[in-house]
Amino acid sequence: MEEQQRRALRRGRARLVAALRVEPLWDLLEQRGLFTRPMLEELQSTGSRGEQARQLIIDLETRGKQAFPAFLSILRDTGQGDLAEMLIQECESRPVPPQLPDLRPVELELREEKQRKRLPFLTGIVSCWISQQALVIRRSLIVTCPCQDYEMKADPCGHCLILNNVNFSRDSGLSTREGSDIDCEKLERRFRALHFTVLTRRDLKAQEMVLELLKLSRQDHSALDCCIVVILSHGCQTSHIQFPGGVYGTDGKPIPIEKIVNYFNGSNCPSLRGKPKLFFIQACGGEQRDQGFVVDCDSPEEEAPGGSLESDATPFRVSSDNVDEPDAIASLPTPSDILVSYSTFPGFVSWREKSSGSWYVETLDSVLEQYAHSEDLLSMLVTVAHAVSAKGRYKQMPGCFNFLRKKFFFMCH
Repeated sequence: MEEQQRRALRRGRARLVAALRVEPLWDLLEQRGLFTRPMLEELQSTGSRGEQARQLIIDLETRGKQAFPAFLSILRDTGQGDLAEMLIQECESRPVPPQLPDLRPVELELREEKQRKRLPFLTGIVSCWISQQALVIRRSLIVTCPCQDYEMKADPCGHCLILNNVNFSRDSGLSTREGSDIDCEKLERRFRALHFTVLTRRDLKAQEMVLELLKLSRQDHSALDCCIVVILSHGCQTSHIQFPGGVYGTDGKPIPIEKIVNYFNGSNCPSLRGKPKLFFIQACGGEQRDQGFVVDCDSPEEEAPGGSLESDATPFRVSSDNVDEPDAIASLPTPSDILVSYSTFPGFVSWREKSSGSWYVETLDSVLEQYAHSEDLLSMLVTVAHAVSAKGRYKQMPGCFNFLRKKFFFMCH
């Protein structure tokens, strides 16, 4: 989709949300190849007519070059030509140039340096030149300022939703995830000990998973400080803009991690704005097996467990819908205050043992038990990554996508 078309959809979104009749659109959107039936069912589950319209306009930007003209045609065919004309006018109008800030220099004098150098500052931007004395002061403020940590005073701290898929339908071609219940029990105990209200759901189809996630995102989190989502399932690679990978429902239908995360962003979950939203994904990012490479190391090599070692890998399923194209860019709000921790690097398998659960969850649980009272979350995830990467003959490398603005410490008292 061309940039002016995306801009037209964004400018016209308020009017479209207010006036768009979505009910007549569904069949035509499917017939003309813009969306598949499961995509439309998910759109229809987002709530009221206005919420459905808003999500439709956002998702439309990802549907390729022909999406915009096809959508205009559908609007005319359903008697909503006025909205089509509005979008055409928005498309033809020129973008408003941004108003530049006043960049005139302003001199500020520090009390401690009345007889010393004066520091030049630029309004709206940070000056690249400041005195060494001021730099020392600024560094000390950054280190000691309590606003650098997320506030975690509520008790309970927040909700923790665990989606644990173990048994999959025969038609899905996905195997039973033996050992996943062990992972689930560990994380239930751990997050309750960390003052979270834990809700577990087992063996859900893709649409049922979506409904549970939407139910959580629509709750009022105003009195809480945080929200956690844990997903234990088979996984796959998916096309994405921000967050890679997908997880499967028990019916074998994938849900992109990106879509899951965006249910909780600032636009869709206002009561969690500015609060940390943590996602822990125990699922494969693909089907490659990493045998690692030789390094000088003083730790003994672990042998790969025999017989009971399994992966959560499933092949990357390429959609038969050829509407998605490389130029498709989603209009997604900035994912601030979000961290997504993956059990494995995108494209590789994630190992799980029948008797003790997955390497990732076993290690995460152990690290949280030992260090949650003193270490911040990112430091602990580095410890998890180091420990998991040293395991077994086949290797696994956990990682995370971090959009947190502050350090995150669990409440441990």
